[in-house]
Amino acid sequence: MAKAPRKIRIFSALEVANLCGVVNQTAINWIRNGYLKAFMTPGGQYRIYLEDLVAFLEQRKMRVPAELVTATHSDVDWSRLVIIDDDAELNDIVKKFIEKGPLAFTILQAFDGFEAGALLTDKRPGFVILDIDLPGLDGNQICHKIKNEPAFGKPFVITITGLDTDEIKDRALEAGSDAFLPKPLDFDLLGSILADFAGKVR
Repeated sequence: MAKAPRKIRIFSALEVANLCGVVNQTAINWIRNGYLKAFMTPGGQYRIYLEDLVAFLEQRKMRVPAELVTATHSDVDWSRLVIIDDDAELNDIVKKFIEKGPLAFTILQAFDGFEAGALLTDKRPGFVILDIDLPGLDGNQICHKIKNEPAFGKPFVITITGLDTDEIKDRALEAGSDAFLPKPLDFDLLGSILADFAGKVR
């Protein structure tokens, strides 16, 4: 059965103001000052696409309402999680840890970029644990593609790496990673992050 095309969501300046807890004029000022991307209708009214509103809120570290999170990530399967790591032993350890936890996931595993690409486009998991140190690949570029290309549906991405520096963390977050964890992994923290993300969409 063919998948229905994704519904485009558009907001008025007043709707943006209500979602953000500000007055209408504040939302209009954001637009006029170039902070919030918008277009104008033939009738002279501002309209804002969902993706542009979420990007604006995230860039300014403002709270993203749960309804916007759900709508933005509507094209993925929240019951699926993929672990992408060429270290087969660690990949299996992470899988077993999540299976023993309270969150019910269908867990998929990929051990290289080719397997990862196939699973991400075919299964469209809502959660991705990505090792950014995959051999021969730029993990941050992969993260950026996962977060920005429509084919992947914008899942939550947790990046992991054996190289723990502020620069590496900053690069991962700039690439779109929703969370960053150095190795050896803090499994309690991993579980907490997954629970937090799952709570936003389930």
